Amino acid sequence: MDTLMDQEVVEKIARHFSALTSLCSRHPIRPELDYDNAVTALNQLLDAGAADEQHALADLATLLATLIAAYDETHYPAPPVSPLNLLRFLMEQHRLSASALPELGSQAVVDDILSGKRQLYLRQVKALATRFKVPATLFI
Repeated sequence: MDTLMDQEVVEKIARHFSALTSLCSRHPIRPELDYDNAVTALNQLLDAGAADEQHALADLATLLATLIAAYDETHYPAPPVSPLNLLRFLMEQHRLSASALPELGSQAVVDDILSGKRQLYLRQVKALATRFKVPATLFI
C-alpha cells in the first residue's frame, strides 16, 4: 500500500511551487508577456550563478532557456545565411584576413571566393567546417 505524503511536506512543496511559478513559466511560452518574464527570470538566474551546472537552479535555467529558444524559433526565425556571408562572418569573428585561409587555396583563389567569383569546392567546405568547428552543411 502506498503511503500518503505528509501534509506538511505537501504544503512546503506547494509554497515552493507557487514561488517558482510566480518567477517563471512552467509551460510553453505563448504571449509576449510570458516571453519577457521568462527572459527576465533567466537573466536573474544566470546573475545568481545558475550557469554553473553544479548550481541548485541550473536545471531551472536550462528549462527556461529551452522554453525561450522554442519561442524564438517560432516567432523570430533566423533568416538563412549564404555560405559566403557565413564565411565572412566567421572571418570577422576570428579576426582573419584572406591570407589566413590557406585551406581555401592561394590568395587569388580566396579573393575570388570572397568576391563571389568562385564557389567553394567540397574539399574547401570540409576544411572550413573543421577549422571553425561548424557543420559542413552551413557552407553548402
